[in-house]
Amino acid sequence: MSDDTRPDTDPIETTPSRRRVLTLGAVGAAAVVSIRPALAQTAGSVLNCDIPVPDAGRAGSFIDAQGKIVPSGTKGAFAGASRPFKGEEVRRVLNSGGQLPGTDSERSRAYVNYIRRLQRGQGGFTCFASLQMPRG
Repeated sequence: MSDDTRPDTDPIETTPSRRRVLTLGAVGAAAVVSIRPALAQTAGSVLNCDIPVPDAGRAGSFIDAQGKIVPSGTKGAFAGASRPFKGEEVRRVLNSGGQLPGTDSERSRAYVNYIRRLQRGQGGFTCFASLQMPRG
């Protein structure tokens, strides 16, 4: 038995060299430089994405006050929007209130309720989900 408590490895061998540290720093900086513009572009594209009300698969259906799809002609329900809404328009209404463009307050409320009920696979869902992502 030996009283020697030295580690088996030389501490100089496990310490990264100055060149290695500088290389890792440069790689990290390059990643930040390339990711930031991509995030900015993503934020911009989210605001320009479209949310159809209703989506193409349900075109011709009406939207009731709760945002549910109902048969066309249902009393108290609204015809679909004449054009898709941009992500920026929807974000503004969700965050600050107001109305979607080209709608009165009741129709806008019904459309916003429809948008809030969107699920995966429906047109506009990805755009709406992107609007919910926090930005930093």
